[in-house]
Amino acid sequence: MDWLQVVVLALVQGISEFLPVSSSAHLILVPVLTQWEDQGLAFDVALHLGSLLAVVIYFRHELWQMAMSCFSALKGQRVDRDARLAGWVILATLPVCVVGLLMRDVVSEYMRSPLIIGLSLVSFGLWLGYADWRKRGTRNEYQLTLSDALWIGGAQALALIPGTSRSGVTMTAALMLGMSREGAARFSFLLSIPVIVLAGGLEAIELIGQPNPIDGTAMLAGTLLSGLSAYACIHVFLVLIKRVGMQPFVVYRVLLGIWLLWFFHG
Repeated sequence: MDWLQVVVLALVQGISEFLPVSSSAHLILVPVLTQWEDQGLAFDVALHLGSLLAVVIYFRHELWQMAMSCFSALKGQRVDRDARLAGWVILATLPVCVVGLLMRDVVSEYMRSPLIIGLSLVSFGLWLGYADWRKRGTRNEYQLTLSDALWIGGAQALALIPGTSRSGVTMTAALMLGMSREGAARFSFLLSIPVIVLAGGLEAIELIGQPNPIDGTAMLAGTLLSGLSAYACIHVFLVLIKRVGMQPFVVYRVLLGIWLLWFFHG
């Protein structure tokens, strides 16, 4: 890979991972539109590592409190709001794990076409727009219930369809359940941590034993750039949605989806 490819892919991953616009769709489309060779599995792992580091560092205080509360609960002390939030994150991760293991080959072989990406961008984008316009409430991530976690987790499994957006569909489900924009976004970001760990772990396992040489410099640069851009993206997004909501992202998704359908199938 040349340095332009490293920079573009790292920025695309870092920025789109946490925005409701589908990082997988953008990473699939970049080599299609640029005619670049596939960046390889090792570089994908490096990019996901950068995104993981960004969200862990950004929510480090919340994660610490959740971990300490879980240890206290295991020792027989009362279950407080941080321990419950940790439980909801784990519970909401289970559906995507099950569906991902069952449908992984189907998704990778048959569902990565521009047609499916375009349709997903438009349809799930409109759903996000409706939820933000008519359904959002005032609850935050600490006011979730068992049924809320199950519904959001079930919605997260839909993100296996390229173009859906994991963050987008979980925020949509959270808004439909009466959460605030900030609460929906923060819970979606916390949910990304186990998902990225599991997805990156599967990719790392596949990487073991592969004879292809690894460009360590490019991987390090990709990790750092992906992480820095993802951290900035999380901060800016949480500030931005307080002022303008989700509608700019809905417009972007719909326009991109329509363009893809026209470009590849017009």
